[in-house]
Amino acid sequence: MSATKGLEGVVATTSSVSSIIDGVLTYNGYNIDDLADHASFEEVIYLLWNNRLPNETELTQFKKQLAEAATVPAEVINQMKTYPIDKVHPMAALRTSVSNLALFDESADDLNGEANLQKALKLQAQMPTLVAAFARIRQGKDPVEPKKELSFAANFLYMLNGEEPDEISESAINKALVLHADHELNASTFTARVCVATLSDMYSGISAAIGALKGPLHGGANEQVMKMLSEIGEENKAESYIKDALSRKVKIMGFGHRVYKNGDPRAKHLKEMSRQLTKITGESKWYEMSVKIDEVVTNEKGLLPNVDFYSASVYHSLGIEHDLFTPLFAVSRTSGWIAHILEQYENNRLIRPRAEYTGPSHQEWIPLEKR
Repeated sequence: MSATKGLEGVVATTSSVSSIIDGVLTYNGYNIDDLADHASFEEVIYLLWNNRLPNETELTQFKKQLAEAATVPAEVINQMKTYPIDKVHPMAALRTSVSNLALFDESADDLNGEANLQKALKLQAQMPTLVAAFARIRQGKDPVEPKKELSFAANFLYMLNGEEPDEISESAINKALVLHADHELNASTFTARVCVATLSDMYSGISAAIGALKGPLHGGANEQVMKMLSEIGEENKAESYIKDALSRKVKIMGFGHRVYKNGDPRAKHLKEMSRQLTKITGESKWYEMSVKIDEVVTNEKGLLPNVDFYSASVYHSLGIEHDLFTPLFAVSRTSGWIAHILEQYENNRLIRPRAEYTGPSHQEWIPLEKR
């Protein structure tokens, strides 16, 4: 038996949810470029869960179902108010809140098809409600109830800010949600599938996935990118900052990806969005700094930006607090997690790999008094 560090290159399952082949990302065969340019996030959710795009009637009904499921139980919101607001990271709060949702769902442990679909709708619809509620509670404000007439993207910004967003902001969030929806067998998705392969419930699977996404080598990278940009401050300081960091072998977050050798296909969409939004806000320095860092890292290390790199300046330009970047990622990726969870349930086998043992052998027991 030979181990592969990080399971790199190991094919662990089959899936029809998404694919990365020759550097091209697709959701159920649809190129990410087409989806980013044309699809609403609601259409993408439907596609991931049903392996096809909805027709107009189906999409209208699906939007209605999501809107009706978006309100979070009052008990969960009230418990959120007891969290140590000044100490807890929003991802930790989200992880706990999703787990709490299960306590108020009588069908949480019912794994039949219809029950799972209802849980899927609740989880997807309530994720942005949870993120926005926590953001407002820690500001000393009351949570904002979702509006049924708003799109998924617009509702998130509305619940976050208490004001309906302009068309550009809504479009930016929608595109970001589409781009982050699924990404084959990434760390958090694999975690979700391992969890539910034991026939645990969907809430447990999503809670486990959030825990994996929280790490800076996965979803937390975009928050670290914005921290770096804030430390640099100005474009003319970017080159020296990055070269110094590289000389000290400091990892530059937001660059390189294990499955993309010629660049992340999602990055170009966020790069253009960053250019537009920073220009509108009068803070083009964030975009210009990002471009300079991109050039230096590419020239010095041969690494290209991934989806996290330009998403940082996009979210910052939308006025989203930096530690909410990864929870927003989770709002989107829930759609993919659920698709994989449903797929795992459909053709389940307990996921139980082996480990190559590297410890000592043939040890003899030593009585306690002689150790």
